[in-house]
Amino acid sequence: MARLAIFTERNTIRRAVELTALTNFRMAAAKLGHDCDFLFRSEMMNIPRYDGLLIRALTDPLNTSYVAARLGEVYGLVVIDEPDSIAVCCDKVSMYQHLMRAGVSMPETCFLAEDEVTVEQAAELFERYGRPLVLKAPNSAFSAYVEKVNDAMSFVKVGKRFLRRADRLVIQQYLPSSFDWRVTILDGKVLFAIKYVMAQGAWRIHDKDDAGKPNICSVVGVEKQAVPPKLIEVALQAGAAIGRSLYGIDIKEFDDGFCVIEVNDNPNMDAGVEDIGNPELYRNVIRHLAGEPWEGWV
Repeated sequence: MARLAIFTERNTIRRAVELTALTNFRMAAAKLGHDCDFLFRSEMMNIPRYDGLLIRALTDPLNTSYVAARLGEVYGLVVIDEPDSIAVCCDKVSMYQHLMRAGVSMPETCFLAEDEVTVEQAAELFERYGRPLVLKAPNSAFSAYVEKVNDAMSFVKVGKRFLRRADRLVIQQYLPSSFDWRVTILDGKVLFAIKYVMAQGAWRIHDKDDAGKPNICSVVGVEKQAVPPKLIEVALQAGAAIGRSLYGIDIKEFDDGFCVIEVNDNPNMDAGVEDIGNPELYRNVIRHLAGEPWEGWV
């Protein structure tokens, strides 16, 4: 029997889908013969008493969740997500550099410092990548601080605004699609694959309409046999470029292949959403934390 802990925050369990998912993890642990407790910030000193730690709170090197992950690592626990993956994925410059070095298929991408965000640089990039361009702050999440720009003045205005919170800016080629694949992997094995279908008029998973109201994608479950093998190959390559922890890889599909948009640490696993057709994901995560063998999709 393993002693497992789920580190979370009060604001995480306010949403029913997240609280239900946490309960599902705990129930899966009980069915597999393991103890599983919820831990909050005030209880971090108890982490060394456990064998495995699952982080289900907003991750960032400046957040308490990172401290919990690092503490778990120091005391030899199995940790999901482990702190090095948090550090890489929460800095999109670092994350894309890892993908580039591994030769992962991704949009044309470059990085600019503040003094390089100019009208002249915008003209050059529009010529090289086409219009519009996608600008991202390195620490963006849930599609926040990710915007399209169609002209040089907007490029400079948005870029300077994003650089108030970072020292570099990510610029990417815009690749439109009606949906993104999300392949979630753990330790180099596939937990599940789903589709995030863009809302009407949206171009991001988390978007807003003209009135500023949320325009969220819908989630579509996919049978294992309907998932292209090449998609899995690309997802595993992207995950391996970061490490061997838990990653949600967003991938676009085109006639000539697949393109990785980004790798997310601590990916969503909400009850009734990401677990559509994949109830075994809870058991498999618990098995990994407990040091037990488990089988991925391939």
